[in-house]
Amino acid sequence: MGGWLDWGYLGVFLLMVLENVIPPVPSEVIMGVGGIAAAQGKMNFALLVAVGTLGCAIGNLFWWEIGRRYGYERLKPMVDRWGRWLTMEWEDVERLRRFFDRWGGVTVFVFRFMPLGRTVISIPAGLMHMPFWRFLAYTTAGSLVWNTILVGVGFWLGTTFETIDHWIAPGVTAIVVLALVAYVWRVLTWKPRQQR
Repeated sequence: MGGWLDWGYLGVFLLMVLENVIPPVPSEVIMGVGGIAAAQGKMNFALLVAVGTLGCAIGNLFWWEIGRRYGYERLKPMVDRWGRWLTMEWEDVERLRRFFDRWGGVTVFVFRFMPLGRTVISIPAGLMHMPFWRFLAYTTAGSLVWNTILVGVGFWLGTTFETIDHWIAPGVTAIVVLALVAYVWRVLTWKPRQQR
C-alpha cells in the first residue's frame, strides 16, 4: 500500500482532519484502506477507528467555528440579495434555526453518514449557535459509528485499494451528480413565497 500509510496512525489522523476541512478527500478510502492494513496485521482495528474519529471531530470543529463566528443573523443581507440562487428566504433561515434548536444534535449525527453532508452540516450547526459540547458529542458519536463501518468493510475485504475504490468511487460520484441535478432543478423551479 505504501504512501500515506507509511505515516501510520499520524497519517490517518492528518488525512481525516483534512477530509473534514476539504471535503473531496474521501474518508471512505482512507478508513477502508486502513481496514485492509488492519486485516494484514499492520494496524490495530480499535486504534485506527479511534484515531480516525479524533481526526473527524477536530476537522469538523474548523467549519463549526467559522459558522459560529459568523452567526446566522449576518446572513440576512446575503439571503435577501442571493435568495434566488440559495433557493431560500429569510423565513426559511428562521425555520432552520428553530429546527436546529430542537433536532440539531440528531441531524449532525445522521449527516456523519452522508458523503456530501458530513462536512457541510458543521456550517449550519455553527451558524445556528449549536453549543460546542453538544456539537462535539454528536459529531464524535456519528463519526465513531461511520468509521467503524468503513474500517470493518476494509477489514472484511482484506484485499486491495482498487477493490474498495471500485465499489465506493462510483457511489460517491452518483451522489454528487444527483445532488447537482437536484440543486439545478430547485433553482429552476423555486419561487418566492409571494409568487407561490
